[in-house]
Amino acid sequence: MVDEAVIGPGGGDEPVNVGRRRFLTASTLVVGAVGAGITAIPFIKSWNPSARAQLAGAPVTVDISALEEGQRLIAEWRGQPIWIVKRSKAILDALPTLDDRLKDPESSNVDQQPAYVREANPELRSIKPDISVLVGLCTHLGCSPEMVAEIRPAPFDADWKGGYFCPCHKSKFDMAGRVYDGVPAPTNLLVPPHYYADDNTLVIGVDPKGAA
Repeated sequence: MVDEAVIGPGGGDEPVNVGRRRFLTASTLVVGAVGAGITAIPFIKSWNPSARAQLAGAPVTVDISALEEGQRLIAEWRGQPIWIVKRSKAILDALPTLDDRLKDPESSNVDQQPAYVREANPELRSIKPDISVLVGLCTHLGCSPEMVAEIRPAPFDADWKGGYFCPCHKSKFDMAGRVYDGVPAPTNLLVPPHYYADDNTLVIGVDPKGAA
């Protein structure tokens, strides 16, 4: 189960279904808690750019200091939802066990993530092992998959190890955004350019200094 809340420009709360293709195009922030027994969600603040900056594709700076294990924060960059997830040790341990079920387990398609992300760890697809940063759009037809992070049997996969499921055409991705074999989506989820200004500040849309 994923509990989510939206913080809009005025600070009011409004429920949103992020499993649908539609998502908010105003400056918003979505946070989610996943896992059995989690019902209360602390709001996570971020600094959002102006509408003009968004249209120009300017970087987005996000404060991740309050992001807890098992939570997802959804920001927006270039009109796309950006998923920021703090993964548990159980999820990280499960990722290498999935390689035989995936189309591109080693992230060989260089167009789907920056080189510095792949070089850090092609299975985790992240700069920090526990923090995943992904464009939340299915690589099949651009729907927004649902996050199903619990490691337990699911209706669509009896051996589910946590990940993302697109109900539109049944594509599946693991918690690193790697696509399963035998589904319509052709490639792994996209990892946007990003870097950490400090331990708690994520900048989306810009490569680290010195990155190739």
